Amino acid sequence: MISVSQSTSEQLSPVDGRALRTVCGNFATGVTVITSGSAENAAGATVNSFTSVSVDPPLVLICLHENSRLLPVVQESGGFVVNFLTHQQEPVAWAFAGRQTARIEEVPHHMSAGDMPVLSEALAYLECRLVTEYDGGDHAILLGEVVALGAPAKKEDPLIFFQGSMRELGRESALQR
Repeated sequence: MISVSQSTSEQLSPVDGRALRTVCGNFATGVTVITSGSAENAAGATVNSFTSVSVDPPLVLICLHENSRLLPVVQESGGFVVNFLTHQQEPVAWAFAGRQTARIEEVPHHMSAGDMPVLSEALAYLECRLVTEYDGGDHAILLGEVVALGAPAKKEDPLIFFQGSMRELGRESALQR
């Protein structure tokens, strides 16, 4: 147990980025691939920094690294799609996670009515109009208004991220990296 004085003094010193990442890794999150762009410049990136913000109006937020190749695509297109992955889509998550990410053409997808790429095998998706962008240190915090949604996958379990690895509910992944 940490006393109040210990907690206060620890908060005054800078927090190590690696330690922060390790501690935050104890929070299980869903795994998403954010997609954006029109058919000729569509792109995607694996992201676990997603949250719903409001039901009325319907708002969500995502965070993208300031050097993400997807960020300028989202800014130019004015929107993005949050694709919630199934446990069977772990290879898709890894394919879009690296600096040399997969191309949209390499995964089953379709274009939405709003001309945004949607991963066809996703558990569910939210198509969003970019409302605003906030500075979040080394990340951009993007607020989006949900304009379309769907849940095409039936009876699938989600892919989750916990303690540095992707997992199914109740078990670790065989593809840990």
